[in-house]
Amino acid sequence: MLAKTRRIAPSFRLIFASFVLLFLTNSAWAWQATQAKRKQKSKPKASQPFRWVNPLKQELPGVTHATFRSPSMGFDVGYCIFLPPGYKEKPEQRYPVVYYLHGGRPGSEIKSVRLATFLQKHMQSGAVSPMIYVFVNGGPVSHYNMVDRENAMGEDVFVKELIPHIDATYRTIAQRNGRGIEGFSQGGRGTTRIMFKHPDLFCSAAPGGAGYATEKRISEENGRERANLVFSPGDNTWDLARKYAQSPQPPLRILIHVGTKGFNYENNLEYMKFLQSLKIPFEKIIVPDVPHSAYKIYEKRGLDLMKFHAASFQSK
Repeated sequence: MLAKTRRIAPSFRLIFASFVLLFLTNSAWAWQATQAKRKQKSKPKASQPFRWVNPLKQELPGVTHATFRSPSMGFDVGYCIFLPPGYKEKPEQRYPVVYYLHGGRPGSEIKSVRLATFLQKHMQSGAVSPMIYVFVNGGPVSHYNMVDRENAMGEDVFVKELIPHIDATYRTIAQRNGRGIEGFSQGGRGTTRIMFKHPDLFCSAAPGGAGYATEKRISEENGRERANLVFSPGDNTWDLARKYAQSPQPPLRILIHVGTKGFNYENNLEYMKFLQSLKIPFEKIIVPDVPHSAYKIYEKRGLDLMKFHAASFQSK
């Protein structure tokens, strides 16, 4: 017996068609929204305009924001300073200083200041001896001197102006054996260049996650990083290391640190081999499974970095 053919009522067909159309429309909207979000994420973040003074927007243990008057520029420059536990209670005690150079461009003294959470924790517990940390504003092209641009001598403002101001304002050990330098990424590049240019100023240096491949290109292309960014010939981590190796005095204690998941990991390994070929001694901290992040490195190995500086100060 043949089965009876069922007929779908016209009203049901209309409802079903409307449902299908609504589903397809919503799916299309969802797809378009997803694509729009992906495009937004893929766009590089617009750089904030450079300022020599950037107010601190969060409270962090032991940290204050301050300024000094730049003699060369005639206006204020900002910095953040971490004073160790007991600083106010021990007015006769002097402390060594670590100058921390932030990553990224342009400069800002608040970029790396979150690391103070780890500084406070380890000093408060007594795991490491107390030190002052100063978070530096690196200038328009972070930690470089740009002689062809007005008010853009970031390295000189740090070395020639900020350091003397800190020594005159706070209870520091105002000599080489009480002074260290550290930085990450762009700040790692700055740390490496400045430590080799000024070994008379620092006894302890800890560059991290530096872009040594970029620095190598600058060396090979006579100062050119890209078409519109050219530094003074020889002002790079490769040429300065070669120069220092010819007369490594006074000797630096160097600690290179990097995470294995960071995009500068391989070129940090290459640079370490380069230093070995020059017979420049250094220590290293390689942190497994950590990305290109100073904060993540400090979460796992920050105490070791702090102890490295403390041991450098005590050994002098």
